[in-house]
Amino acid sequence: MIDKIKFDENGLIPAIVQDVNTRDVLMMAYMNEESILKTLETKQTWFYSRSRQELWNKGATSGNIQKVKKISYDCDGDTVLLEVEQVGVACHTGKYSCFFNELYKSPDYKTSFSVDTLYNIIEDRKNNPKEGSYTNYLFEKGIDKILKKVGEENAEVIIASKNEDISELRYEIADLVYHTLVLMIEKGLKIEDIKEELAKRVK
Repeated sequence: MIDKIKFDENGLIPAIVQDVNTRDVLMMAYMNEESILKTLETKQTWFYSRSRQELWNKGATSGNIQKVKKISYDCDGDTVLLEVEQVGVACHTGKYSCFFNELYKSPDYKTSFSVDTLYNIIEDRKNNPKEGSYTNYLFEKGIDKILKKVGEENAEVIIASKNEDISELRYEIADLVYHTLVLMIEKGLKIEDIKEELAKRVK
């Protein structure tokens, strides 16, 4: 199907990279035929650097690799979309996505949010510590502190469940989910690992 792709006069095509879980757009780069073939072969993203005029493998030096889950091209065949599982962050600045500079935002703009997004934010905090961050405080204290907080939040969910105020229960469940995600990252568990485990139980 690669013969359907229309490369420009320089043999290149724009490639948009999207997080397969959160649907966030992570970055845009260029690919040539060789980089597409290497991406298909290795199931990791390879791009073509116009400044260095050579192929480069995303995450080869930083460890922030992109595991390719799906590759598509648009109706005109002149743009490629790669859906990936991002390991670490996508941007060389340390941000999760390269698209963090706002040019305009409508007053009624609503940011989509998911557990996957929160997981990525927490993971980014661990990889790129921020002074004063509570998340970094938990990671610095280690597994015993994290486990203590998970236990405390679990008990608070139970207590809140006995009360009439549903907003309190919502608050405590959110706390429990957050601390559980911190625990998952500390132990190297991915959201996909939990999804796969739950899928096994569906009958």
